[in-house]
Amino acid sequence: MSNEILYILLPDYAAHEVVYLAQAIASDEYALKENPKYVNKVVAPTMEPVKSIGGFQTLPDYSFDTIPDDYTALVLIGGFGWSTLIAKQVEPIVKEAIEKGKIVGAICNGASFMAKCGFLNSVKHTGNGLEQLKLWGGDNYTNPDGYIHAQTVSDRNIVTANGSASLEFAKELLLLLENDTPERIEMYYQFNKQGFCSLFPDN
Repeated sequence: MSNEILYILLPDYAAHEVVYLAQAIASDEYALKENPKYVNKVVAPTMEPVKSIGGFQTLPDYSFDTIPDDYTALVLIGGFGWSTLIAKQVEPIVKEAIEKGKIVGAICNGASFMAKCGFLNSVKHTGNGLEQLKLWGGDNYTNPDGYIHAQTVSDRNIVTANGSASLEFAKELLLLLENDTPERIEMYYQFNKQGFCSLFPDN
């Protein structure tokens, strides 16, 4: 199995939603890992740079046409692109990932897209509120009882989160990926959640 984590970025993606996860995959507390367990790779509609909401340009490693068959996890990063026609091209990619038992993460509008495609109908999940999932999902979303009003939910290799939960989203995926020991993942989470000054008060 390839050790690549594939991040799907659509135009006007939410850059902050990828930061904690990608950073923990690639580095430890002090420097880049010499031998990371996983490698971050960006997937975009084409090989042209894809722009974030804030205007940053990211060069993809793969396009939708060149995405590899073998990888560890597929992560849908939120943003405004999920409400456009281009998002339809992602549906077969996610469908295949789920059928193959891959780990799939979806945050913010990425989770809403999952509802729209019916991918949340057999798992517990969350997102940007039940009403948005119903609005995006329409008749394809048949599992409102599976919705949990939480920052993030992990169930059967599918991790969903709302747009304010980038850190919680990272934590759940890191645990599922066994990227490090649970204790070290929790330490990473608490450091970023509470902040340096709270954890290390000035005496």
